Amino acid sequence: MKTRDLVLVSLFAAIIVALGLMPPITLGFVPVPITLQSMGVMLAGVVLGARRGALAPLLVILLVVIGLPVLSGGRGGLAVFAGPTVGYLIGWVPGAYVAGLIAERFARPSLSAVTQTIGFFAAAALGGIVVVNLCGILWLGLGAGLGLSKAFLGSLAFVPGDLLKSAVVALAGRSVMVGYPLLPRRA
Repeated sequence: MKTRDLVLVSLFAAIIVALGLMPPITLGFVPVPITLQSMGVMLAGVVLGARRGALAPLLVILLVVIGLPVLSGGRGGLAVFAGPTVGYLIGWVPGAYVAGLIAERFARPSLSAVTQTIGFFAAAALGGIVVVNLCGILWLGLGAGLGLSKAFLGSLAFVPGDLLKSAVVALAGRSVMVGYPLLPRRA
């Protein structure tokens, strides 16, 4: 890994942490708050690609492990991994990886602007919504004992906001690709 890659991974980890400064919104019927950090995870995957994109949330998780309060609401430390939201947190890594993989394949520079934007939206939605929610629902349903059907139904409340986040990420990804492309080139 080159120095440039380390700097980009650190930068996007910092973006994820900065998005956690916005206070979380608790819905009450599910123990998972609405945060902007998932948008940072989507953005890392879409802008950096699969490998580097997955390393950014992994770095944030390592910061949580050592006790830094980098999660939304000022949470951090090993106690986070005993809570009901740990599935979503762990899902950040494969979510960013999948978003990056899809962006690398379907948002190439040779495509039109509209096609690239749609590719970025699909990448953010599939990686940042489907994969992250799948991990979160599985943990919430099985690990926290809520039951899969309740966990799934509770997570549906997050989908409209996540779709809005995906749209913002798609526009940001397209803007970065035009101004300073960071996605790895595929052979």
